[in-house]
Amino acid sequence: MSLPDNLDIAILNILQNDSTITVKEIAEKIGLSATPTYERVKRMEQNKIITKYVALVDREKVGLSLLVYCNIVLKEQSKKELMSFENSVLKMPEVLEVISISGTYDYMLKIVAKDISSYNDFVVNVISNIPNIGQYHSSIVLNEVKRETALKIL
Repeated sequence: MSLPDNLDIAILNILQNDSTITVKEIAEKIGLSATPTYERVKRMEQNKIITKYVALVDREKVGLSLLVYCNIVLKEQSKKELMSFENSVLKMPEVLEVISISGTYDYMLKIVAKDISSYNDFVVNVISNIPNIGQYHSSIVLNEVKRETALKIL
């Protein structure tokens, strides 16, 4: 699989800004006809350069006003225990992202909740009951200064 060329990058930038745009509109913007533009988009989907099309939802407008980053330290880091932890958190709809990290912590979770009470309930009844968790530290987001989903592709 080759890296995207300049036309592919232009298509990706357009789609990252608005995934509802039609192939015809993309073609007009990049100066190609619709068929080769369509073929480029399909190729990037097949090669998993484009992995998914989504609607970005304002979490606060759907009642999820609290955003928390929770750092996790596991008691044991064997492959079996790492996979067990990962499988546990993958099933939790409150957890938006699970990132394995280096340094003091083993994982960072991005979690949404209705409010602090709901988050506390989630931590006490769900997170703290996952086997092998040694410690967890929560950082409550006060303000999202920058929230971007588009990748800058050069």
